[in-house]
Amino acid sequence: MSRIGKKPVQVPAGVTATVEGQKVTAKGPKGELVFVANDEVVLSQENNVISVAPANESKDARAKWGMSRTMIENLFKGVKDGYEKKLEITGVGYRAAMQGKNLQLQLGFSHDVIYQPPEGISLACPKPTEIVVTGINKQVVGQVAAEIREYRGPEPYKGKGVKYAGERIVRKEGKKK
Repeated sequence: MSRIGKKPVQVPAGVTATVEGQKVTAKGPKGELVFVANDEVVLSQENNVISVAPANESKDARAKWGMSRTMIENLFKGVKDGYEKKLEITGVGYRAAMQGKNLQLQLGFSHDVIYQPPEGISLACPKPTEIVVTGINKQVVGQVAAEIREYRGPEPYKGKGVKYAGERIVRKEGKKK
């Protein structure tokens, strides 16, 4: 029994939600998002509450039950507040700057890395060693942050590279004589 799936999703104030079969549409101050649930779950809406239930008692249906409920909750949070992911750059000469809408990264390569964000994602550099990724879709915000981090991930000896804010890098000891 899914403990998360059993809880109904409350539609927050300022957000309008519609359920049409397996499709949930959420409109809010930040924009509009759509989620299409799997056929293994059943969606129902009463007043300002959306309930998710498994279509049958198969293991596959129960597995998708809680995930579908969480995806719907993420839609509401995204269109109401949005999502944000912060990245930190560590290393001598490593820095980031905005070049119009694109992100220009200097990460120790012979060339600058230019990252063009997808539609609906905005990037900001409050400091040369900090990048802020914002958007309404949680999955896309996380994917963009992961793609930027992938250019030069943090290495374990000096900790140089791009890491998530608050991420703990397990450090290794260097060579000994």
